[in-house]
Amino acid sequence: MTTPGHPGRAISDPIGTIADLVAAIEPQLAIEQIRTMVTSLAGGRAKARRLASHLAERPGVLTDGRSPAPRAIGDLLIALREAGASHISSPCCADCGKPMRTFQRRGQDWYCWSYRPQPEPCAACGNTRRITTRDRAGRPRCKMCPDLDDRDPITVIHSVVTALDPAADREAIADAVRRSAPRPSYQQKLAWALETDPGLLTGDGHLSPLRAILRLIDLLHTAGIAGVVPPACPRCHRVVRIDKPLDGQRVCRTCIAHSRLQDCSRCGAHREPATRDGQGRPLCPNCLITDPANLELCINCGRRRLVDTRTPDGPICPSCPALRTATCSICGENRPCGTSRATGRPWCPTCQRRTASCSACGRIAAVISGTLAEPLCVDCTAPEVWHTCPTCTDPDHPHPGQCARCLLNQRLNKLLGPPTETLHPGLQALRLNIATAEYPTTARRWLNKPSVAPVLADLAAGRRPLTHKALDELPDTQPLAHLRQVLVSVGALPERDEHMARIERFLADLLASQQDPDQRSLLHRYTTWHLVRRLRSKNNGRPTTPQQFNSIRQHTHAAVAFLGWLATHNLTLATCGQGDLDRWLTDDSATYRWTAGHFIRWARTNKLTTIHAPAHRWSGPTQPLDDQHRWDTARRLLHDGTLKSEDRLAGLLLLLYAQTPAAISRLTTADVEADTQGVRVHLGQAPIQLPEPVAALARAVSANHKGHATIGALTPSLWLFPGGQPGRPISTTQLTQRLNNLGIRPNQARSTALFQLATEIPAAILARTLGIHTDVAVAWQRLSAGDWTNYASQVSHRINQPHQHGDDHHAPR
Repeated sequence: MTTPGHPGRAISDPIGTIADLVAAIEPQLAIEQIRTMVTSLAGGRAKARRLASHLAERPGVLTDGRSPAPRAIGDLLIALREAGASHISSPCCADCGKPMRTFQRRGQDWYCWSYRPQPEPCAACGNTRRITTRDRAGRPRCKMCPDLDDRDPITVIHSVVTALDPAADREAIADAVRRSAPRPSYQQKLAWALETDPGLLTGDGHLSPLRAILRLIDLLHTAGIAGVVPPACPRCHRVVRIDKPLDGQRVCRTCIAHSRLQDCSRCGAHREPATRDGQGRPLCPNCLITDPANLELCINCGRRRLVDTRTPDGPICPSCPALRTATCSICGENRPCGTSRATGRPWCPTCQRRTASCSACGRIAAVISGTLAEPLCVDCTAPEVWHTCPTCTDPDHPHPGQCARCLLNQRLNKLLGPPTETLHPGLQALRLNIATAEYPTTARRWLNKPSVAPVLADLAAGRRPLTHKALDELPDTQPLAHLRQVLVSVGALPERDEHMARIERFLADLLASQQDPDQRSLLHRYTTWHLVRRLRSKNNGRPTTPQQFNSIRQHTHAAVAFLGWLATHNLTLATCGQGDLDRWLTDDSATYRWTAGHFIRWARTNKLTTIHAPAHRWSGPTQPLDDQHRWDTARRLLHDGTLKSEDRLAGLLLLLYAQTPAAISRLTTADVEADTQGVRVHLGQAPIQLPEPVAALARAVSANHKGHATIGALTPSLWLFPGGQPGRPISTTQLTQRLNNLGIRPNQARSTALFQLATEIPAAILARTLGIHTDVAVAWQRLSAGDWTNYASQVSHRINQPHQHGDDHHAPR
């Protein structure tokens, strides 16, 4: 989307768009002055884009001052007029057309202060007049009929509070009233509400008609007045701040968020919308942050990325450190500078935005190198200047500085020391791998991370042994997991089942935190000898998946929550009855209610209890099946060459062959067979022949697959969809996010595909080719009403009977 009249100016630069529109009308103000005013009034990026979009659609508001328009545009018009603009109009009243220096707003319309609300019938005299106040019942009152109450509101509130605590100090109550309701009129409303319902102070604060009552309760409780009870949220029963109205009650912010849950139109996540797109569809916070419109140019690396830090010179992305002070290679000033990706030399944010006439070719373009007197554009800049490093290639090179490779070696020498025989062999392999990394700048940034550098320094100095056990003593963070996998990839550490190790550490910490020895013994028996033992038997030597780790953790937390609820109600597994279990299932304070059913059934099987929690049987998909959307998306993935090949292939495997993101992420290059007869993919026991153009996509992805790991990727990845960690496939979460960006909701799309396939293919063949369990295939077949009970007999009949017109025997393909 571009701005009318400004081709090439994208709405992604809303400040510049607004400033250009204003500057085209008002020549008396400098462009920098206009940008400063726009920046101060526009607020956040989303608000600035809305303003830019409105001005781009109707720039005439700058000269006529007419609403409807956002309030910020009216504020901008007033600010421009005060700054001396003569061609910009002041905001005009939508009623009388009078120019205004201040205004009030109703909806998107502006009105002067002479505007009055519509008259209403007065509750006292019945005359239809302008309403000035409301009585204690909330009914309208005109100016002639105020609800008179000569009593001091503080005295009224004091009498209500002293009924709870006769020793309450009047000055403390008066101070709390003034702090919660500074205006006398609001104090009067506060007194009326408490006089009508004193129970608001003793736990019924969630029914408060006024927000100030909750503030008053907090102040009185802090002052130590007895009898005043802070209210709990009526939905989650937590004693937290509750000032948000919902269905006639005051609830906490979390319950407000739960009441607003919607499916994100982009990723499908069921979350509270953070904003809405141009069509009014909800967007979750993650999609708002990663929206391309919210990306900005980093002043350090020059890439369009998320903003991590805002400095006076501009935004910095999460991958870049804070700007260092250096001498700019273009202007020669000593100021905070980034590193030019074209020259490898420092340049300040001002020079990054500088345009001039190139001293070599004469065209006006962005200044990339050279000096202020002799600037050079990108076409006239010598490529890869930093390869002529004074340290490693050309000592006579006149320009100071070192190349990225030499700087990387300096950092390695500081952390690990030189590559001598005294260095651990595993660290020597790591040092060589980092020193020869394809992208030395990325490797040096990784070494500078505060979560990586101290660990490597301790390993090199011998302060920490190079073992998995020593690394397990450190906090379990994502950077540490990445460092561990790098050490495994270079051979410094042996390979192990990381998720099983995480399960063991999690269970050890949880069991150690249990105070009751009987409960600790019971949980150890359930988790170690049932959950983990069953998982090891199921995997049979295969590595544990992240989904299995999450399942173990959830079942363990559910067992702890149920045992904790029993202890709170003075019960045990042996004394708990079926009525107690029903009370647990209907208790709002109980958590993991349905997941705990697995623990209860295990306890009943082992004769530890007599209660029974029935298992939930799958009765079909819970989301609607949209077969038309599935085929439309599949056609787009087949023919849209602008999308990444790996995303297209992953989406088609889900849409056409009902594969889960977890199963797709674990595919290897050995699962794809390509020869002169075509391309086959192994999803289950029997390979599937891929049709064109899916086969072409599989060939391309299998031939060009490459992970994002810079360090530790010694050989081409064996995974069809490599991940960010060396030797690891893409995570299920990351693949799901990429599919969501394509408009694919994995659960809904897979259910739709399975429903359709079950109507066309027998359950046994479906299970063998797609890699699903036979019981799952049979359940889908019954759900789709596919009748394959006579399939085997029909096949046998066709094989045994000769063809009517020949002797050939035809078997089904």
